[in-house]
Amino acid sequence: MANDDLEAEVDHEERRHHDRSRLIVDVHFDGTDATGVASTKDISPGGLYMNTRATLLEGSVLLIRIPLGPGKQLVAKAEVVYANAGRGVGLRFQGLSDEDRKLIEAEIGNG
Repeated sequence: MANDDLEAEVDHEERRHHDRSRLIVDVHFDGTDATGVASTKDISPGGLYMNTRATLLEGSVLLIRIPLGPGKQLVAKAEVVYANAGRGVGLRFQGLSDEDRKLIEAEIGNG
């Protein structure tokens, strides 16, 4: 990893309000400029990182759907807060309900 990339990642991690847990599941996303299916790298009640080659600009808002647990899914809006072109994006949830927050916490073992 180039030194500039490492510094950007450290700066980004310092801005997080929630610790992320490793969880790899499909993420269905729909935005103004791109729609598709990606996979998570990690997730927290505050947001997630998803691996995708789609071009998603910082500040873009996506509607995401993540299957969590048997017969359950998270549907939420999320803002792109970090973009690593061709590799993935960091997303911050917007307006996550208490129920959805608890669903994430249960899935990652913090609930």
